[in-house]
Amino acid sequence: MELLRMSKAAKRLGIHPMTLRQWAIDGKIPFTWVGRERRFSSIDVENMKRGSASASSHPRREVLYVRVSGSLGQESSLETQEQELRATSAGEIVKVVRDRGSGLKENRPGLNRVLAMVSDGSVTVVRVTHEDRLARFGVGWLKRLFAVYGVTVEVLHPKKLGGRDELLEDFIALVTTFAGRLYGMRSAENRKRLLVESGQCSNEGRAS
Repeated sequence: MELLRMSKAAKRLGIHPMTLRQWAIDGKIPFTWVGRERRFSSIDVENMKRGSASASSHPRREVLYVRVSGSLGQESSLETQEQELRATSAGEIVKVVRDRGSGLKENRPGLNRVLAMVSDGSVTVVRVTHEDRLARFGVGWLKRLFAVYGVTVEVLHPKKLGGRDELLEDFIALVTTFAGRLYGMRSAENRKRLLVESGQCSNEGRAS
């Protein structure tokens, strides 16, 4: 048995090293730490290769999801994300979905399109440059949901947060959301109180 470096193991599998790293993180292939590097058993690599060959009847179909938080500008960031994902693709790119909006926002048009593609079987892999492109919170739940449809999520650069400006925008969005809900609750309470008071006034008027 030979312990292969990531680049050599990926070459044998016919995939990009970033894809192999994500497989290792997701537990799809065993690995051993040698210092600070992952090494892969040649036996495990061959088994994975045979498994991939047997699954050739189910081709890899990717949707690339790129997102920025701002509603204007940031075109270069979208382009950079797309270029990175295209360069590391290991299958057919079915669609590139672009989104604009906070990662805290659940009802994003682009994310909704991805969810539709996952549910109708159009894709087998959802790929993003960073996990927080998909969502700031709840990515684990999305992965579980996708897994129900046999779809996996691949992150090109694991565990890297977005920039300070975007984090600030997300914080503002979070505060705005909660403030709106609190205002709505107070408005509902005030309406209820006014209705009760108006009812009491009517009763007192009839009593007099």
